[in-house]
Amino acid sequence: MLPLSGGDYSYLHEAYGKNTKKHKTFGNIPAFLGPIPSFLFAWTLTFVMKPSALAIMSMSFATYALAPFYPDCGIPDVVLKLTAAAVILVVSGVNSYSVKYAVRVQSFFTYAKVIALIIIIVGGIVNLANGKTEYLVNGFEKFDDEIETSFSSIALAIYSGMWAYDGWNNLNLATEELKHPRHLVIAVLVGVPFVTILYILTNIAYFTVMSPEEVLASDAVAVTWADAMLGVMAWCIPIFVAASVFGAANGSVFTAGRISHVAARNGRMPELLSFIHARRYTPSPAIILNGFLGLLMIIPSNIEGLIDFFSFTGWMFYASTMTALIVMRWTRPNFKRPIKVPIVLPILVFIIAIYLLFAPIVENPQIEYLFAVMFVLAGLLMYTPFVYYSVHFDASDKLTILGQLFFEVIPPRGEALHPDHLE
Repeated sequence: MLPLSGGDYSYLHEAYGKNTKKHKTFGNIPAFLGPIPSFLFAWTLTFVMKPSALAIMSMSFATYALAPFYPDCGIPDVVLKLTAAAVILVVSGVNSYSVKYAVRVQSFFTYAKVIALIIIIVGGIVNLANGKTEYLVNGFEKFDDEIETSFSSIALAIYSGMWAYDGWNNLNLATEELKHPRHLVIAVLVGVPFVTILYILTNIAYFTVMSPEEVLASDAVAVTWADAMLGVMAWCIPIFVAASVFGAANGSVFTAGRISHVAARNGRMPELLSFIHARRYTPSPAIILNGFLGLLMIIPSNIEGLIDFFSFTGWMFYASTMTALIVMRWTRPNFKRPIKVPIVLPILVFIIAIYLLFAPIVENPQIEYLFAVMFVLAGLLMYTPFVYYSVHFDASDKLTILGQLFFEVIPPRGEALHPDHLE
């Protein structure tokens, strides 16, 4: 519907964010409130969600890459964090240097991911053919008394499960750079079911070898599976899995830079973040900011906490984006819609998102959720003076000029980020 980069941000901006003092986009929404959803989305993704996702993936890469070197003991925390930091620096550097190289890196490591999963799936098929179904048939019976079926527990379980599939909306963040935008729809319709099937078969393969206790105890499940199945060739799986996670980190950096770039282009973020490299046509200031924040995120090294926080805030904005789609069916009835889904789908996703938001809070309130909401709302402290009232300091101009000279960047001229469009 919207051939714009920025993903959810662009939909929130189109549905609500064009409210100004002279123009109202939706009903009688005050001009102050209209741009808030898109701004808070850009604020949260730029400063928390994307950096935390990068930190999670870089820590996962370090865990798998280093696992073969520490078979009988835990990986030292300093080594783990230094390796994760190196990953962040490399992927940020590649994406700042060249879009073409970033895409080639993504393609290469995607093949590595699929190869690793196929190896594991084939191993699982062999085990199933040999009758190794013990853990699949009754491996979870001993947990019957421990399984929690409360609304809160189910929501938290979905958080961790859905984390593996969160990239489903990443392509929308770079729509302007697609030569054929309709390929976006094809990629989603083919990619999401394909990934879902691969992941389900992979987990079945794990349980043909490992008990639930072993899965829970393992820091790197694929490595443990490889040790049990592949013998002297077990070393190949952690390499493939590490390559897979590296590719995911590269993709996260690629899309993260587009969010703050588009938001800055619309005056929602500092102007420097909207600039692109004078020769390489990459949004390097936005990418470098994401990498810097990702480095800060690896300091706590609590991956589970980061996933819960990421998922909670993520579903908050998924719900908001669904309302934007529903609203634009009414306010933009004549918009060209190459693909028009039944209105029941965004309504259903909205209901699910609301459940995932409130179920953990109502049944088991934790201070972390309050911190998450407080951080999102803290964006209003930046929005009110700098976006709505357009407060401007002379020092900001000097910093922008300094940033231009240091990063060799220029203001965008309205075209896509680089001359060679992606397919």
